[in-house]
Amino acid sequence: MSRSQSTIVLLLVAGLAGSKANAQRSVVGSPHDLSVFGRASAHAIEEEQVCIFCHAPHNATGQAPLWNRHMPPTHYRIYESSTTDARIDQPSGPSKMCLSCHDGALALGLLASRPIGDPVVMSSRTIGPGPADLTQDLSDDHPIAFRYDRALANRDGQLKDPNIVSSKLPLGAHDEVHCTTCHDAHDNSLGDFLRITDRRSAICLSCHDMLGWDVSAHARSPFPIRGRQVDPREKLTYHTVADNACSNCHKIHSAPGRERLRRFVREEDNCLNCHSGGVVLQNIASEMRKPSAHRVERYLGRHDPTEDPRTMGRHVECEDCHNPHAVAANAPNSTRRPSNGAVDGNTRFVSGISATGRRVKNSHFEYEICFKCHADNISRPRNSGIARQVTQTNTRLEFQPTNPSFHPVINPRNNRDVVSLLPPWRVGSQMRCTDCHNSDQGLSNSIPNGPSGPHGSIHAPILIDNYTTKDFTMESARNYALCYRCHDRQSILGDESFELHNLHVVQERAPCSACHDAHGISRSQGSRTNHSNLINFDRSIVTSASGGLGSRVEYVDTGTYAGNCTLTCHNVVHVRFGYGR
Repeated sequence: MSRSQSTIVLLLVAGLAGSKANAQRSVVGSPHDLSVFGRASAHAIEEEQVCIFCHAPHNATGQAPLWNRHMPPTHYRIYESSTTDARIDQPSGPSKMCLSCHDGALALGLLASRPIGDPVVMSSRTIGPGPADLTQDLSDDHPIAFRYDRALANRDGQLKDPNIVSSKLPLGAHDEVHCTTCHDAHDNSLGDFLRITDRRSAICLSCHDMLGWDVSAHARSPFPIRGRQVDPREKLTYHTVADNACSNCHKIHSAPGRERLRRFVREEDNCLNCHSGGVVLQNIASEMRKPSAHRVERYLGRHDPTEDPRTMGRHVECEDCHNPHAVAANAPNSTRRPSNGAVDGNTRFVSGISATGRRVKNSHFEYEICFKCHADNISRPRNSGIARQVTQTNTRLEFQPTNPSFHPVINPRNNRDVVSLLPPWRVGSQMRCTDCHNSDQGLSNSIPNGPSGPHGSIHAPILIDNYTTKDFTMESARNYALCYRCHDRQSILGDESFELHNLHVVQERAPCSACHDAHGISRSQGSRTNHSNLINFDRSIVTSASGGLGSRVEYVDTGTYAGNCTLTCHNVVHVRFGYGR
C-alpha cells in the first residue's frame, strides 16, 4: 500500500472512531477489521489493508465475491436433534467462507492472493479461543446448510412460511440457511453482525413461530435477570427476562446442551437458573429438595420431546409438565373453588395421555399430563404404598368414570351418599390432581407468593396437606387435613353419611385410609357391590374374618347409606356386620 493510501486508511479509521454507530456500520473498526489498525484480539502486525483478509481485486480464488481465502477442506460435525424436520448437510457457499476463519483451523493470514509461503503475519495465527471460534464441531451451533422452504415449515409446524420471513434475512441460491442469513459481515451496528436485533429475540421469531410464545410469561416477564443461580456471572445482552427472551435458555453458538441448543447440559438448570428464588420470587428449587418431590436432579439426558409416554424410561424433568415457550402465569386462586379439570396457564400446550390411553399433542385436561408417567407407563411403580385389597397403580384406570367408585378427576361423580362436601364443592364438581398433590406452601394454602404445583411437599406423596395413614392415629383436623379440605369434618364425625364414622375414626382411631382408597377402584378389578364409596381395605390393618369364612375380606353395599362388612379389624370380627339409616 502506498503512503497516500495508508494516510487515507488512517484518516478513515480516525474519522469513524469518533462515532461508534458509524464505525460499526463498516468493517473498519469492527471485530472483522484484522488490519494493523484493528481492535480485534487477532490483527496484522504490518498489513494496513482491511478488506484484503476476505476479498482481493486480483489473484483471488475466483469464487464470488472476489474471495481471497482458501476454503477449508474440513468435514464438520453437524447439528443433530430428534425434533428437527430439516435435512442438514455439510456447510457450503458463504457458510464455508465464514468458517475459513471461524472454525479456528486455517491461519488468518493465509490469503489466496499471496504465496503460501508468505502469509500475512498476525498477532495470533488463528482465531483465539472464545465465542468466535466455532471449531470444527458445529453440533452445538444453530444449524445451517439446510433448505428452508414451505415443505419444511409445514412438517415442523412451528416455523413460519419462508415467503413471509423478512427480506432482511436472505437465504442461499437454493433456499438454504447460511451464516449470512442471520449475519452481515460488513455491518456490526446491532452487535454480533446481526441483520435483525436479538432484543426480545426478534431475529429468532422472524422464522420460529412457537405456539403460545406471544402471551407467555417468558416473552413478557419484566423481571431483571440478576439473581440467577447457575450462571450469575455470565453477562447476558439485556437486563430483563423479556428482553433476553430465547437467550435466557438457549445459546445460538457453542451451546453446552447441544441438542436444542440449551444453555446448560442439565435440563433442570435451564429452568432453575431463574426459578430458584433469585430472578423469580417463587423458589422451585427448594420445593424439589423437600422430603417428597419430583426429583429432576436424579435424571440426565433421559427426557426427549418425541418420547412415547407409555414406553419411556422412568424420569421426570421440568419439560414433562411445562412448555417453556408457552407457559403463562396462572390467575390467582386461593378460594379452593372446583375446576373443570382443564389445564391452566402453567401447563399450556403440553403433551399427554387421554382418558382412553391415547397420546395427545396438547393436553386439554391436567390429568392428561399426569397420566404420561402415572398411568400406562411401563416403568411406573407397582407398589401403591398401602397394601390394598385391590392393587392398582395406573391412575388412568383408577379414575375411570365407569368404575365402581372414583374421585371426580376425569368426570364428575354423582353419588347420593356424599353429604359432607364443603362449599363451593358439591356433588357433580370436578377436580384436578393438583387439588391434592401440590406444594404445602403454595397459594392454595393461603401463603402469599407461594409456589404452586406438585414440585415438592413435606407430605408424601407430594400432598398439599397432611394425610396420616398410620393405624391408631388420634383424630384431629391436622392428621386428616387433606380430607378436610373438601369434606366437612363436623359432618363426617357427626355420622351424617356413615353412622359409624365417629366410632371408627375417633374412638377406635382407624385412619381414613383403612377403608378408603383415594383415587378409585378399577372396574376390571372391583364391583359396584363391593367397592362403592371408595372402599378398598388396607390389608395391613384389615384382615380376614374367622369362623369358617375362609379368607374373606368383604364389603357389601346394600343401598343408600347402608351396607355390611365381613372382616377382622382391631381384633374385632365382623361377619356381615350391617349398618344403615
